[in-house]
Amino acid sequence: MRLGALLLSLLWATAHGQNSAPYPDKPIRLVVGFSAGGPTDLPARFIADRLGAALGQRVVVENRPGAAGQIATQDVLAKPRDGYSLLLCTHFEAINAAVYKNAPYKLDDLAPVSQVSRYYYGVVAANDVPARDWEEFVAYARANPGKLNYGMLGKGSAQHILALELGKLTGTEMVGVPYKGGADALNDVLAGRVQLYVSPTLAVLPPYKAGRVRLLAVSSPERLAAAPEIPTLVEKGLPFVRFGWLGICVGSGTPQPIVSLLNRHVVAVVQSAAYREMAEKAGTIALSSTPEELAKILAETYEQTARISREFGLQL
Repeated sequence: MRLGALLLSLLWATAHGQNSAPYPDKPIRLVVGFSAGGPTDLPARFIADRLGAALGQRVVVENRPGAAGQIATQDVLAKPRDGYSLLLCTHFEAINAAVYKNAPYKLDDLAPVSQVSRYYYGVVAANDVPARDWEEFVAYARANPGKLNYGMLGKGSAQHILALELGKLTGTEMVGVPYKGGADALNDVLAGRVQLYVSPTLAVLPPYKAGRVRLLAVSSPERLAAAPEIPTLVEKGLPFVRFGWLGICVGSGTPQPIVSLLNRHVVAVVQSAAYREMAEKAGTIALSSTPEELAKILAETYEQTARISREFGLQL
């Protein structure tokens, strides 16, 4: 623990021994860096509801989309480090710090609370693309270099990096189209304005099951229980297993007793049967952690992204 965080914890404990109201004594914000209705929204609202019940205060989800999550992160970091502004942190926090030389924050500005899920990606194509499966799509893309578009959440985003990696592995070339949120990108795939999107399975399984989009392959090491008929990219001969994750973070310097309290209750929510059922139906995995374990995940994501960014010249 950093010295500053320790001192703040001691001050917090002292203050709360002198007739201060116990935490929490007012509603808590859970800030999400992506659009309502996107793949982060369902777990965020589930956690907010259960966490609020456990703490005896409302936990209100606030969507602050834009800049691949940076707007939401800055929003939380600009507020007092008192446990009343939580961030649904994702691998984007580490990606942004690795890709942007002048990112408005560093990883140690965040204090991890707990991981809440891991998810894999689905490669989806618009229904009007003349390709019924992965092999046909790759062949079609190779025959039309530079003529197909793929959605991404800005340069250097996870979707951008994944699409570039797949392009290199398959010898295809497509044009990235940036979007403010994943829901916007997926809507354009459904409308046929964009041909391809690499999206969390949480977002693509509902439209796929409704027949509105083609799910060509998934990035998991094994087929997903929620869509066992869909092959993995590994099955297609590609050394490509990629996943994203969600967690809860606060600003560094938040008193340790608050971080510990939040961790205890978030872990209880994530380990509940109801949350696990929700996660499985969405094609994700319910995973909780200690703050230290999430800090390690953040660091590993940063290092992996920094390496890929150097390879593709993505540092901005």
